[in-house]
Amino acid sequence: MTEAADAPTRCGFVALIGAPNSGKSTLTNSLVGTKVSIVTHKAQTTRGPVRGIVLAGDAQVILVDTPGIFQPRRRLDRAMAQAAWERAGDADLVALVVDAARGLDDKLEPIVKQLPEINRPVVAVLNKVDLVKKPALLSLTSELLAQRTFDEIFMVSALTGDGVDDLRAYLASTVPNGPWLFPDDQLTDASLRQTGAEITREKLFLRLHEELPYALTVETTEWKVLKDQSVRIEQTIFVERESQRRIVLGSKGQMIKEIGQASREEISEIAGVPVHLLLFVKVRERWGEDPERFREMGLDYPKN
Repeated sequence: MTEAADAPTRCGFVALIGAPNSGKSTLTNSLVGTKVSIVTHKAQTTRGPVRGIVLAGDAQVILVDTPGIFQPRRRLDRAMAQAAWERAGDADLVALVVDAARGLDDKLEPIVKQLPEINRPVVAVLNKVDLVKKPALLSLTSELLAQRTFDEIFMVSALTGDGVDDLRAYLASTVPNGPWLFPDDQLTDASLRQTGAEITREKLFLRLHEELPYALTVETTEWKVLKDQSVRIEQTIFVERESQRRIVLGSKGQMIKEIGQASREEISEIAGVPVHLLLFVKVRERWGEDPERFREMGLDYPKN
């Protein structure tokens, strides 16, 4: 830590919650200053707790990028929604991320109404303001304030960075006094094994967003440092049906080759060493009902 040993410091957790595709992951990356959370155009991309660590002056702000809250249907859906509310309740501060272009729709309104139950300070972050004209933003602000009182309301564009500095400064000044929980050069608490699996999952969603449903997960099964300091990584992509396996592989294996190359390049950049990535695709029917898969994602397994 760079501060003097007796210098006062601040440290706390901020949970980012909101409807799917409101831009929570992009905002996390923008606040941290680098990519720590995967971003795709597919809703509910974030599953487990992704923590980004923000340093601002004497403060360390630990961002918890929760899954988008939505009406759950599957067991995995219920686990993700439950995780989002639990992490909000455990945080020092909650930031409700609102897609300003969508406004107070039927996905956001139930979340706003449930916010008082978590009994934590809440700020509203109107995101994607670069896509909305000022009168519409003022109208949305009035709609939100008619639902409840917020400690502060921020207008930002996580994509362009507009307004993000002000939000970062506010969070840094609001978290409680206390020692830092992570070294000053650490940007996330996710291991490289976890990050590598998430990167591959992101590449799958980016390339197969129309063909592939949510019924897949990626696990890093081997991470071995070789004599030349390069890393050999094996990952398994689990899908639920043989037809999904064929989609992931692509014609003559071309799709899995492209995904593997894109993932390998990004993992290598993050790890700082050459990477040899081997991808395997396996069918595991109803993997979304397997408690072990939930534990791998950092989620509790709902019993009903």
